[in-house]
Amino acid sequence: MWLKLFFLLLYFLVLFVLARFFEAIVWYETGILATQLVDPVALSFKKLKTILECRGLGYSGLPEKKDVRELVEKSGDLMEGELYSALKEEEASESASSTNFSGEMHFYELVEDTKDGIWLVQVIASDRSPLVGKVHWEKMVKKVSRFGIRTGTFNCSSDPRYCRRRGWVRSTLIMSVPQTSTSKGKVMLKEYSGRKMEAEHIFKWITAHAASRIKTIYNAEHLKEEWNRSDQYWVKIYLFAHLDQPPAFFSALSIKFTGRVEFIFVNVENWQNRSSMTDIGIHSMPSYILRTPEGIYRYGNNTGEFLSLRALDSFLRSLQPEVNDLFVLSLVLVNLMAWMDLFITQGATVKRFVVLISTLGTYNSLLIISWLPVLGFLQLPYLDSFYEYSLKLLRYSNTTTLASWVRADWMFYSSHPALFLSTYLGHGLLIDYFEKKRRRHHNAEEVNANNLEWLSSLWDWYTSYLFHPIASFQNFPVDSDWDEDPDLFLERLAFPDLWLHPLIPTDYMKNLPTWRFKCLGAPSEEDLSEGSQEPENDSDGENSDAFPRETEMSEHQPGTASPPPEGSPRKKEACSCAGRYCQTGPQDRGRRGSYGSYDAGEDGGPDWLAWPTTMLHCTECVVCLENFEHDCLLTGLPCGHVFHQNCIIMWLAGGRHCCPVCRWPSYKKKQPRGHHPPSLNDASS
Repeated sequence: MWLKLFFLLLYFLVLFVLARFFEAIVWYETGILATQLVDPVALSFKKLKTILECRGLGYSGLPEKKDVRELVEKSGDLMEGELYSALKEEEASESASSTNFSGEMHFYELVEDTKDGIWLVQVIASDRSPLVGKVHWEKMVKKVSRFGIRTGTFNCSSDPRYCRRRGWVRSTLIMSVPQTSTSKGKVMLKEYSGRKMEAEHIFKWITAHAASRIKTIYNAEHLKEEWNRSDQYWVKIYLFAHLDQPPAFFSALSIKFTGRVEFIFVNVENWQNRSSMTDIGIHSMPSYILRTPEGIYRYGNNTGEFLSLRALDSFLRSLQPEVNDLFVLSLVLVNLMAWMDLFITQGATVKRFVVLISTLGTYNSLLIISWLPVLGFLQLPYLDSFYEYSLKLLRYSNTTTLASWVRADWMFYSSHPALFLSTYLGHGLLIDYFEKKRRRHHNAEEVNANNLEWLSSLWDWYTSYLFHPIASFQNFPVDSDWDEDPDLFLERLAFPDLWLHPLIPTDYMKNLPTWRFKCLGAPSEEDLSEGSQEPENDSDGENSDAFPRETEMSEHQPGTASPPPEGSPRKKEACSCAGRYCQTGPQDRGRRGSYGSYDAGEDGGPDWLAWPTTMLHCTECVVCLENFEHDCLLTGLPCGHVFHQNCIIMWLAGGRHCCPVCRWPSYKKKQPRGHHPPSLNDASS
């Protein structure tokens, strides 16, 4: 998790540097920065109208370019970044769509239950034509969609009873706005009573109703009283301008932030004495002033602070967020972090997507579960002070220059989703390259595995977990589950193929005890060279005559070794490898001439002290039927039987997860019986 979080933070840093790089390129090629002011005189009449439409100001009665330019100047300063954003939003508004309501419940869910937005609905009475024609309605939809106003069409033929109850006997236009100034309050429906059905007249009707909800100040005394008054609102935003009514984006945001931010419009068009504005620090018009308990902030001086709905909305969301805003932000971050698993995971493609789906499900489930107690704690009254201090910290941090850069980058990448996705994919491919290079030295099989191999191993793991949930050698149970519940034994009998070929995870083989076979008084290299010169046929004949191979093995439980008293007769060894004696090398054959038994202290005998105490003493591997030689690697199973390491690993890796001698499961620990393992001294010669 921490690795994915590190890569996500690194990706955000790359985005920040990339945005500065783009700004440097634009400045180098054109000499223009996004924060550079634009002279409206140099703009064409079409671009000036685009700016007014983006800000939500009507220009139908202004036929000349001079009047339009003055209206742009009265509404606020124009930056290069705002001009670019306005042109992009004009292209995006072409794809705006309208909702078709299917009935009462659909209308209630979307319109009447929406507490922080504006809806414009065209009601078409039964057997009547719509009030607004198709061409004007499409134009209206594009115009209002820039300000977050949603549109829809309700055809009374789909639910005539609801239309009769509402009194919609003729086609009309309905606008829904919040009724009160409290957050999540009731919604009221207003009906359009005008006669002109053009988009400009309908838009004026909408903006007039939205502007009526904003507190308007017309004189200096009212301004001074309002400025010094303290009420429930911690954040207030003032607009000082020479306008009849505030722009549509300002009015639309006042409805969206109902109960969180108070919007105040100061109309200074007919003011003679402006000393009161100078006293509070207002020296230029128009001005967007944010007043908080921490001080006064002038909106529009930093990067990305444009006079548009998206820019001001992101600015206010960062200062006064809702719980839903924080949840959506955490949801986006968690999913971006989870998708890093697609590039961090190495191996087959199917494996990557399986791990990705698992990570997405896990992370989203944990996120939702963790948010439930947070929502409960936020309802407690004694956490109000904590909530206020958290908002204070947000206001301090989000009014900095760095925060304005982050907001500008967010608006830039959100308006260019293809660039955002391509940079994320490129960042992930770089992570995949370095992870593959790092893991290739450690586990080349995992990196080079194909889809079929991984699916096969996944199925093996699943069935092994289903039938053998024990996956580690350290966590073996002491008692068998079949001893407590015989039904498990009957269930396994119902699947004979699984009974004959159990599917077990192979990670337990790494934990099997391994050591080297040592002989007391091991021969030197000269003895080895002398012994190797003797003919092998003689020694082989002696070996075969003196000691025939045993074909039947018996099981013995592990314990501790105890040598018999001196002079006592030697008993037959209880180990399944009974009768197998130590062979330290070919030189012993020439020196002794025939096999014989070894005591623990006899020269050339096995060094049993180097063996684990739970292992049975024997000197031959029953897998390859070869005697143990000096310094060879041995591996023991939980039952106590010992074999060559290579022999038993190949045996287990072939799917035979049991002891070759006693058939005890090699992945299951055997309960000690409380008596000692036999010593070689106990074997009869």
